[in-house]
Amino acid sequence: MNTLFDLTGRTAVVTGGSRGVGLMAARGLLQAGAKVVISSRKADACRQACEELSDFGEVSAVPADLSTEDECRRLASEVALRHDALHILVNNAGATWGAPLAEFPASAWDKVLDLNLKSPFYLTRAFLPLLEKAADAADPARVINIGSIDGLSVPGMPTYAYSSSKAGLHHLTRVLAAELGPRAITCNAIAPGWFPSKMMAKTLEEHGEEFRARAPLGRVGEPDDIAGAVVYLGSRAASYVTGIVLPVDGGVTLTR
Repeated sequence: MNTLFDLTGRTAVVTGGSRGVGLMAARGLLQAGAKVVISSRKADACRQACEELSDFGEVSAVPADLSTEDECRRLASEVALRHDALHILVNNAGATWGAPLAEFPASAWDKVLDLNLKSPFYLTRAFLPLLEKAADAADPARVINIGSIDGLSVPGMPTYAYSSSKAGLHHLTRVLAAELGPRAITCNAIAPGWFPSKMMAKTLEEHGEEFRARAPLGRVGEPDDIAGAVVYLGSRAASYVTGIVLPVDGGVTLTR
């Protein structure tokens, strides 16, 4: 049991790892013993996050704009120069957009779907050679996609592209799980609820008390909640788990 959740000797990549849920995931993986490479669009944000995370373990960064397939491939190439294999890929980088139905722009659909849905596919494909090097039938390599409860139930805000992209990511997770299972690679998703992050800051400021009242567990999420879920799915404890979408939401989806 002491080694069931131990990630010592493993290498992980966390996209969007400089803040929010990605930072929470990176910290958890480091604390469990993994070496972590984070990626974010801004080099300054990467440096700041590495400084913050370095107390927990070996962390490095590769800045990249993952909204394009070329940058997804470049990230994989950069990681391959540093590491012989990749045990855990966390596809977390994402974007959102809110606007009334009559005003929702085509450019918002493109931006959100490019980063939230297409990039996890491109990244998984680009990292396959490294994932296969880490894959073992008894302890597979892992792909963990960060979805959202907005992809599980209808959100109360006009975030049409975001909720659609996350629902698509959940199903892509299942498709990839079936495809990659024979290669000893699992693919699962986490669907976070309300967590403190830059993306959610304004919403929580305006509606935080309402959210807490609606959640059966009576609170918003904390960093350890994400860390625990990511470490579980990345560890030997989840070696026989693939194709699931795990809500980490305090029960919010039960009340929608």
